[in-house]
Amino acid sequence: MQAQAPYPNRTIRIVSTLAAASVSDISLRFLGQELSSRLHVPVVIENQPGTGGVAAARAVMGSQADGYTLALGGNNWALSVGLFRNLPFDPRTDLTPVVGISEFAYLFVTSQASTYHSLAQVIAAARAKPKSLTFGTSSAGTTNHLTALLFKSALGLDFVVVPYKGPTDLSVALMRNDIDVVVNAYGGLRQAIEQGQIRVLATTTAARLPQLPDVPTMQESGVADFDVSLWNALYAPLGTPPEVIQTIGKAVTDILSEPGMQQRFRELGLQVKTASADQIAQRMRLESERWGRVIAESGIEKQ
Repeated sequence: MQAQAPYPNRTIRIVSTLAAASVSDISLRFLGQELSSRLHVPVVIENQPGTGGVAAARAVMGSQADGYTLALGGNNWALSVGLFRNLPFDPRTDLTPVVGISEFAYLFVTSQASTYHSLAQVIAAARAKPKSLTFGTSSAGTTNHLTALLFKSALGLDFVVVPYKGPTDLSVALMRNDIDVVVNAYGGLRQAIEQGQIRVLATTTAARLPQLPDVPTMQESGVADFDVSLWNALYAPLGTPPEVIQTIGKAVTDILSEPGMQQRFRELGLQVKTASADQIAQRMRLESERWGRVIAESGIEKQ
């Protein structure tokens, strides 16, 4: 009987839930190039974005559990648990976590023409005049939309959350000062920040961003225990051999520990965030529960 060649010995396919050319997609391609060099096999990135991340999950779940088909997923799957009535997979149990890759923050921002210079001023205004403030986000059910709702619930505020069709519409409304506050990812706001077109009030992560060291966190701004970040991790089919998981996990962790790769991620607005399989599984459970509560309390109708 011929001995099986050691893993890996052929092309590795990574199916992504994310759209091509997004910051997370670009970072995944950087990682894929380095992973190919390190493992001495081609690494192909295949984008299968879509509602609930279902397409990417199905592609991996339907593949052999041999480490040659992986998925990039994360908080989008955690949201899907609460957003869909009949989600055809459960990200908490139907996929094997491999290794964490990155995370990135949302920012609460205003236009430079706004009278608000701190989140504390926004909170005070919302309390003084209920329903008078408007918060712009992406479409209903997205992470930044739910982040605005979580903020609203955390402090018992009453303001109007306005979901926009896309990032372009959201940016136009912000620049025109048509909306009081916008919640959006750092990567999508970076250019406007660098050009001085907007004012950053707070970051949603527990720690300040290296790119914006002078911007306080939500917790520093008076919102206790507020910590929201988007995160990405690699997943494999159930039953993938532990030694294969270990090989991939170690290679990715080693690559992401290199200063040059970390700098490339920072330039995209991402933070390298490696995590073990157990840590990813725990985060998926906790985030699914948290966003499920936010969705239920906000009255968003399940799709």
